[in-house]
Amino acid sequence: MTANWITAQTRDILARHGIQLKKSLGQNFLTDQRVLDRMIEAAELNHSSGVLEIGPGIGALTQRLAMEATRVVAVELDQRLVPVLQELFVDQAHVSIVHGDALKVDLAALIRDELGEGTRPSVVANLPYYITSPILMRLLEQKLPLNNIVVMIQKEVAERLTAEPGTKAYGSITVAVRYYTEPEWVCRVPSHVFVPRPQVDSAVIRLKVRHRPPVQVNNEELFFRIIRAAFNQRRKTLSNALSSLLSNRREKAPLIEAMTASGIDPQRRGETLSLEEFARLANRLDEQVFPRIS
Repeated sequence: MTANWITAQTRDILARHGIQLKKSLGQNFLTDQRVLDRMIEAAELNHSSGVLEIGPGIGALTQRLAMEATRVVAVELDQRLVPVLQELFVDQAHVSIVHGDALKVDLAALIRDELGEGTRPSVVANLPYYITSPILMRLLEQKLPLNNIVVMIQKEVAERLTAEPGTKAYGSITVAVRYYTEPEWVCRVPSHVFVPRPQVDSAVIRLKVRHRPPVQVNNEELFFRIIRAAFNQRRKTLSNALSSLLSNRREKAPLIEAMTASGIDPQRRGETLSLEEFARLANRLDEQVFPRIS
């Protein structure tokens, strides 16, 4: 399938079904076969693989997934597109189209019932920009039995997810993603290969889901509260940023002592800390200061 053919097919399907795309749903359909191939390759699929796709649109990626995986479950929010997809895959029993909101659907049950209990499927998706972070964090925080997460997202977000400490793009979601996965940049995707054309470029990244985190964290809830507080006001020093966790912000002495004991200068900013440093600090605060945290 050439890019021109996919573009023509996309426009034909939309016209035939009288579908007007909704900006509110972030509907931009990929028309470049080479990008689809890169996504399939990054997902490391084989004929025993199961795949969960989020937001299949009119099925360009779904068709490629169906060729490579033993089972494909695609969750589509837009009710208008469900019959289009069902018609497209009417003769492919290994492809299931589910109408639902991926932010609300019981994904664990969907994986168990549709892809098989005990399997480790991959998520492969062209995610709408407006739900990228919520979807990724839901996939990770629920600790679903996944292998890879291969997603096409806004390039700026991809840069944040793969950023290094001390850079402008580095943020709380960067640290969270590294805790749960091994992030890897796959390729940049220019805006002109979508219908309709978005205003920004995209990128494909792969998140290889870890069987266990690379750092030992004694209290995950506290760990993530510290990360969010550290990045909440980036211009503040770490001691000032984390004082927001204390019931009495003026009693910072134990906080500073814990930082120093962790080998972390309280005057540093949160954006300079690595995942390992956040874990070390969280464990120290859990031991020394946690009772003071409301």
